[in-house]
Amino acid sequence: MEKRVVFRSSWLPWALIAPQLVIIAVFFFWPAGQALVQSFQQSDAFGTSVEWVGLENFQRLWDDPTYLASFSTTAVFSALVAVLGISLSLLLAVFADRVVRGTHFYRTLLIWPYAVAPAVAGVLWLFMFAPSIGVVSYALGTLGFDWNHLLNSHHAMTLIVMAAVWKQLSYNFLFFLAGLQSIPKSLIEAAAIDGARPWRRFWTIQFPLLSPTTFFLLVINVVYAFFDTFAIVDAATQGGPGKDTAILVYKVYYDGFKALDLGGSAAQSVVLMVIVIALTVVQFKFVEKKVNY
Repeated sequence: MEKRVVFRSSWLPWALIAPQLVIIAVFFFWPAGQALVQSFQQSDAFGTSVEWVGLENFQRLWDDPTYLASFSTTAVFSALVAVLGISLSLLLAVFADRVVRGTHFYRTLLIWPYAVAPAVAGVLWLFMFAPSIGVVSYALGTLGFDWNHLLNSHHAMTLIVMAAVWKQLSYNFLFFLAGLQSIPKSLIEAAAIDGARPWRRFWTIQFPLLSPTTFFLLVINVVYAFFDTFAIVDAATQGGPGKDTAILVYKVYYDGFKALDLGGSAAQSVVLMVIVIALTVVQFKFVEKKVNY
């Protein structure tokens, strides 16, 4: 039987969710609405002169080769961050779930990176891989590998991907570990009695039961790669060398706050918002069908 909560007054449910609705309206819908309006306008750096230009800002975006190139850069970056982040965190969660001695110590170490701010994470990886003083770049040099993310675009992309994956690893790890611990141990023991090896038990029992968690983290990691990695890119590469690591969210910031193209920056934010919404809808419409609840 379906259980329902019946309120004595019709206004009480709305009063309970009113604080959350106010927060969403003030910090999401209002800025999104402002960005949508500004995308059809052109103004100076101080906002004193505003002119309605219609779709001109969007037209200039499609005529800008650097903006079109940022689409492929963002696609590669987001795919690598989502796939590597989910895969590595799942691997760590599986190993941590099997640890008997020192369980809390290992899990605490794996959770710590989530407490680091994105900008700090970018600076940490920047110092480790700095061509002149970086410990990791020096070690790579002794092995005959000349690392320089300031000149090599592939090295720069690798740097921000590693920093972004490391920053999100703890978040993914917590959900995967909780999902693994919620799986009844009797299922694993029964498969072991039947002669299934650990790898077989994982792919046929544990991973299918983790599909809701995996789908949730896929959506979260895609949104994270599109929006929350701005500070990492700004601290580590600043979109360089050239514009080879200028993902869409960084270009929104650069054109708006450095190039002072407020209308073009607003148009880019609208395009970025539409892309993320479309990707989320596609994931829920097609990928969710393969999820076993």
